[in-house]
Amino acid sequence: MSEPQSPPASAEETVADPEQAETQEAPADQLNQALLEAAQWKEVALRTAAELDNYRKRMAREMQDTARFANAGLLESLLPVLDNFEYGLNAAKTENEKSNLYRGLSMVLKQVQDFLRDQGVEEINASGKFDPNVHEAMTQQPSGTVPEGGILYQTRKGYRLHDRLLRPASVVLSGGAVRKKDNG
Repeated sequence: MSEPQSPPASAEETVADPEQAETQEAPADQLNQALLEAAQWKEVALRTAAELDNYRKRMAREMQDTARFANAGLLESLLPVLDNFEYGLNAAKTENEKSNLYRGLSMVLKQVQDFLRDQGVEEINASGKFDPNVHEAMTQQPSGTVPEGGILYQTRKGYRLHDRLLRPASVVLSGGAVRKKDNG
């Protein structure tokens, strides 16, 4: 006699238990979630490292600028003294260019100018076309030789420290040629 066969398994019996299915899928989901989280943290770490690098570069630039322009206030305060010294030297020149006083003052002026140059101070060119970024217009005068808006002459020297303006050059501008009125 043959053994009785067991009935075929039902569809419900072939599908694994839902808890079992969940535990089988869970390791794959946990791995994917962990990989996503690791990628997010890696992105955060890279961004933070870039921000730190930018901060270091910005601080280095600011320290360089601070060192380059630390004496700006002192040098700016020295400019009126230099102006008055040059005025006195010009007055001594008109009296006697060969005097010992004039020659001594000339040497002192050269030393001061050399010192300023060594500190990064440059004199601003005050000729040609007016530039409002480095020139300060004091007035206009008619001129037959300089076109309107051009610089006739300088009344006070201007200076810059490296690439920053310490003091604009004060200039007199040309108002153009004098126009004669027709009386006819």
